[in-house]
Amino acid sequence: MSEISPPRVSDADMLARFQNSKKRPPCSDTLGMRLAALSQDEKWVRMEFDVSPSFANPTGAVQGGFISAMMDEAMSTAVIIASNVTMTAPTLEMKTSYLKRLMPGKASVEARILKLGKSAAFMEADCFDASGDLVARATATAIPMLFKKL
Repeated sequence: MSEISPPRVSDADMLARFQNSKKRPPCSDTLGMRLAALSQDEKWVRMEFDVSPSFANPTGAVQGGFISAMMDEAMSTAVIIASNVTMTAPTLEMKTSYLKRLMPGKASVEARILKLGKSAAFMEADCFDASGDLVARATATAIPMLFKKL
């Protein structure tokens, strides 16, 4: 007998569910993350970030690990949403290419799933600065797993 998934909600309802959640992970708050848009059918999300000045390196630019963390957050959330909140996707590997400095302030990330299979998920993400310029691009492989309720 196959497992029955819960009925899928509209993109607007899914977005509201995430924006109004009281169970946000602390890392999302640390990163200043806000889910701004999504498409369940097209398997993408767009997140906005308020990048803290505390993320800056000695030159004043955001340290690359924080940029990677923002893109990792977006790619993982894309899998959670595409699966109707039944799966999570711990990252197995991730490659980030930094193209331009990111300064503290507003930033956004667009993440998309390239392929979501039973044993692997392949994703990519782009990070943009406040002006909309591409700052970094990441690709990642993750392992889809059933979302375990705590």
